[in-house]
Amino acid sequence: MSPAMRNPIAIAFAAFLLLILAGATFSTVPETEQAVIVRWGKPVRVVNPYRAGVPFGSTGAGLIARTPFVEQIVWIDKRIQAVEMDNQQVLSTDQQRMQVDAFARYRIVDPLKMYISARTLQNVSGQLQPILGSATRNELGKRPFASLLSPERGQIMSNIRSALNRVASQYGAEIIDVRIKKADLPQGTLESAFGRMRTAREQEANAIRAQGAKQAQIILAEANAEAASTYAEAFNKDPDFYAFYRAMQSYDVTFGTAAAPRNPDQGRSSIILSPDNEYLREFRGRK
Repeated sequence: MSPAMRNPIAIAFAAFLLLILAGATFSTVPETEQAVIVRWGKPVRVVNPYRAGVPFGSTGAGLIARTPFVEQIVWIDKRIQAVEMDNQQVLSTDQQRMQVDAFARYRIVDPLKMYISARTLQNVSGQLQPILGSATRNELGKRPFASLLSPERGQIMSNIRSALNRVASQYGAEIIDVRIKKADLPQGTLESAFGRMRTAREQEANAIRAQGAKQAQIILAEANAEAASTYAEAFNKDPDFYAFYRAMQSYDVTFGTAAAPRNPDQGRSSIILSPDNEYLREFRGRK
């Protein structure tokens, strides 16, 4: 038996050292990760970096080797990341206070710059979050609330994305998209707006009614004046006919024949007058 076989503990210890050495030398880079190789704290190269238009499986993922115990791997996610903006209040140009909730999606396209400037994805998101809020406030503050409900909304998103992308490029990131999830008026604002609209419409309706009443009075006064003029002209032409016509109108009202069709309870009273009563002179005929 060889001396090595006589000492199994030494064999196990050597195998253990080999495993440690192999683990420190070889690593597998998945398709979803970018590996930044760091030597003594300084990045030296990138394995499986993101390249636009290059499909998975063609960027260098797989088994790699590095100098053991000298080079370390910093993993950076290759997939699209999201950063959320805290719900903020924005004042539009038409003085509407909006509660805005937005988010942005980005990807690390320069892992070396990202590692140097921010080290981790959490730090990148932390830097982009306030810029997203600031860019959103600045852009929405230039426009009325109604612009969010029109095709102009797309241009607003594009402007916010451009402003955010200028900052993201400093961290090796690229903004993919920006979206406003919600832009609502504060609670109670809609009720207040409806109340103001209702008051304005009531004031307008009152003004229209007052104007209509004024026109009606003018028309009625003109009609009465014209009727009086017609009566006076008729009286001057034939006083006897005018007296007869007015007497017939008086009889019609007094005896209820004019009111009876509208109100059956009228026209049922009895009137006792002397045949010689002056009021009934038209029934006696003219001599």
